[in-house]
Amino acid sequence: MGRLDDLDLSLKLSRQEEAERLAAAQERLLALRLRLGGLTGDQGIGPPVCVLFEGWDASGKGGAIKRLVAPLDPRHVRVVQFAAPTYDEKRHHFLWRFWPALPGWGGMAVLDRSWYGRVLVERVEKLAAKDQWKRAYDEINDFERTLASEGMVLIKFWVHLSDAEQLARFEARRDDPLKSWKLTEEDWRNRKQRKRYEAAIEEMLERTDTPVAPWHLVEGDSKRWARVKVIETVCERIERAVGAQ
Repeated sequence: MGRLDDLDLSLKLSRQEEAERLAAAQERLLALRLRLGGLTGDQGIGPPVCVLFEGWDASGKGGAIKRLVAPLDPRHVRVVQFAAPTYDEKRHHFLWRFWPALPGWGGMAVLDRSWYGRVLVERVEKLAAKDQWKRAYDEINDFERTLASEGMVLIKFWVHLSDAEQLARFEARRDDPLKSWKLTEEDWRNRKQRKRYEAAIEEMLERTDTPVAPWHLVEGDSKRWARVKVIETVCERIERAVGAQ
């Protein structure tokens, strides 16, 4: 039994509950974002905010990100997606390619995938040597501690999804001509290695859930529930950080 097993994937919201809570949270986030950007109030700019998403394929990360940034002016938030590193990126330390995406004071960035690929897909697919991914836990913790020490609000999400729900979403994507592009042979292959990925996820949570950069686990079988939990959690973390200043 691990932390993933403790999640209640039956949690859900009605369409009306989702709409009401999303609207309230989005208004809350907009006010916070304007304050952090120094556009309202008289306290100047606030700390940088970096929201990081990891999760199963088809877990709804994209939909959650869309609702998260919807109320914000595009000039006030940056969304960055990370795929496999390029040849040139592989010539550097694995954390090197993420630095340019990080926000400065008064800024906000949302990362779709992140440096955790080193201890997830690169570990499971053997794209990184064992000694590389094993030492990556300490390297990641040091990296995040450095960011937090400089004032960054780092909000990390793992969006969890049951095996049955993932299969249903895969099949729905396969049968929808406007969504089939989202599904690749690699996605189907990864499903066959779910047990190995679960072991990697549990170790990642155990070793990189720290006081300065805790993991927030999101029950993803209900997209409505997941979207609301994400944006409400972001608001709570920012409010806590601003209140501590």
